[in-house]
Amino acid sequence: MSKLLATCLLLSASLHGHAAEWKESPQLAQLFQQKGVTGTLVVHDVSADVYTVHDRARAQTRFIPASTYKIPNTLIGLATGTVASVDTILPYGGKPTARPEWAHDMSLRDAIKISNVPVYQGLARRIGMAAMQANLRKLNYGNMDPGVEVDTFWLKGPLKISALEQTAFLERLAQDRLPYPKAAMAAVRDITRQAGAADLHAKTGWCNGPTKEVDLGWWVGWINKDGKLYSFALNIDIPDGAADQRVALGKAALTSLGLLQE
Repeated sequence: MSKLLATCLLLSASLHGHAAEWKESPQLAQLFQQKGVTGTLVVHDVSADVYTVHDRARAQTRFIPASTYKIPNTLIGLATGTVASVDTILPYGGKPTARPEWAHDMSLRDAIKISNVPVYQGLARRIGMAAMQANLRKLNYGNMDPGVEVDTFWLKGPLKISALEQTAFLERLAQDRLPYPKAAMAAVRDITRQAGAADLHAKTGWCNGPTKEVDLGWWVGWINKDGKLYSFALNIDIPDGAADQRVALGKAALTSLGLLQE
């Protein structure tokens, strides 16, 4: 058993009075196979402490978080007072951007919707390395290692986090159980809520994968369904030229588990 899994199970046992239950899901495996996708998905039924997973070993493997880090980055920015609110307009920096829609000053509310990298890099520089490092430890976020570049560590490393660790962080955010002001947590929940009838909160991420030929894609979040909380984290390999299936696959998986409606 890995140290990560042992730690998570001990934490779960202390919180729930029993060891977490793990279920390898044939229906999830079939979905991944049908799409021809290599990756993992873990869904945690928080109240029952049951993990439904495809590829448990990969769920415990750490990868660069990419733009899923915009969730803790927002929280840290608010909690440190670096930004007054998610509606404060922040500069994008004026340099050429990878996507034209990023080349505008905007609020975090708008920036997170289009995953505006320059705006969030500017926020990280304002937060500063010392505060960022301290807050990564406070959050117990992945390997908690920002390295030496305050505005690239979640895009290029060395920061890494597993799908299992993502679910633990996100469900604490969803439940107001992080050591941060409730107003800050509420603001982050507000801007991560997805359009539609379901109470679904999510964020994508995309970065260079373990090889030059394969990128890594994330879709993480949580959903409230019938008074119960479910956190989830998906990461997949995206070969060069392959279609982006992160959100479609994730939603299909949640639908197959009865957590979303088609």
